[in-house]
Amino acid sequence: MSEQSPLGIFGRYLSLWVGLCILAGVGLGYAFPPFFQLVAGLEYANVNFVVAVLIWIMIYPMMTQVDFSSLKDLGRRPRGLCITLVVNWLIKPFTMAALGILFFEHVFAGLVEPETAKEYIAGMILLGVAPCTAMVFVWSQLTRGDAGYTLVQVSINDLIMVFAFAPIAAFLLGITDIVVPWETLLLSVVLYVVIPLVAGYITRNVLIRKNDNGATLKRFARHLEPYSIVGLLATIVLLFGFQAQTIIDQPLVIGLIAVPLLIQSYGIFAIAYGWSYLWKVPHNIAAPAALIGTSNFFELAVAVAISLFGLHSGAALATVVGVLVEVPVMLSLVAFANKTREYFIQTVHQ
Repeated sequence: MSEQSPLGIFGRYLSLWVGLCILAGVGLGYAFPPFFQLVAGLEYANVNFVVAVLIWIMIYPMMTQVDFSSLKDLGRRPRGLCITLVVNWLIKPFTMAALGILFFEHVFAGLVEPETAKEYIAGMILLGVAPCTAMVFVWSQLTRGDAGYTLVQVSINDLIMVFAFAPIAAFLLGITDIVVPWETLLLSVVLYVVIPLVAGYITRNVLIRKNDNGATLKRFARHLEPYSIVGLLATIVLLFGFQAQTIIDQPLVIGLIAVPLLIQSYGIFAIAYGWSYLWKVPHNIAAPAALIGTSNFFELAVAVAISLFGLHSGAALATVVGVLVEVPVMLSLVAFANKTREYFIQTVHQ
């Protein structure tokens, strides 16, 4: 963790900035509810304009790093990619749905109203179906991951997400008896995955044509980095501002939602990292693979939850709690991956 972060001072103290933004969002939302009500009203077809713009600002810089030409390396060291895809698409969505149902329909049944519990489950499902994209490159660099292989993993994941997110989300939301409008889900995928991905692809191709070994693209990416982190922090302030009254009035709910999310996060990491160890995957591929599976594309989950259920819904709150849990959990797992690197490498190469 002492290595230079790809986000500079923001990356080295990301937990601090996120924590301060959470406090700022709750404080501002409680002190100035009319302002946040005004922002909440700026929407069309259940899509909030301000949230959409901030999410685009956050996602677009990362999408310029997705190199689809790297797909030609798919046959090289396929085990790490196999682990990532199986965990992300065949395990993670279903374990998240199972944990949500277990805790909110059984363990916490007497603490939450049934209809509200369904919304919490829906929010957790949306988190589980959205594998991480934007922050993957940060977690990979912090664990000295293979940057090229990480690009392959992200590129394949994004391609699958374009087609699989809506069907899997609709299926899992359906089994929890929640009626989901397909139009809204598909619109969200287009807005928050397809458009930024296409924009990033076009930008990347235009800049690579400069024939300077990618120097222009690298300068452009460095220039965009502050905008990405500002978009992240501004989104956190806004989301926690929208939910300020609920958070202050019902702090217990935050803890209840966090429990299955924490179990899911550490459980998925254990599956992916342990599988990588048993399969003798190199650490610079194993660590990012496990972290990609553990982390969530919470920007997409939040946006879809708001679009489907509204800014002040239990589903939106659950995805916001996902933001609260995400950064400290991921940093703890990065630290664990780094501490176990030498042992992992020694035993894998025996």
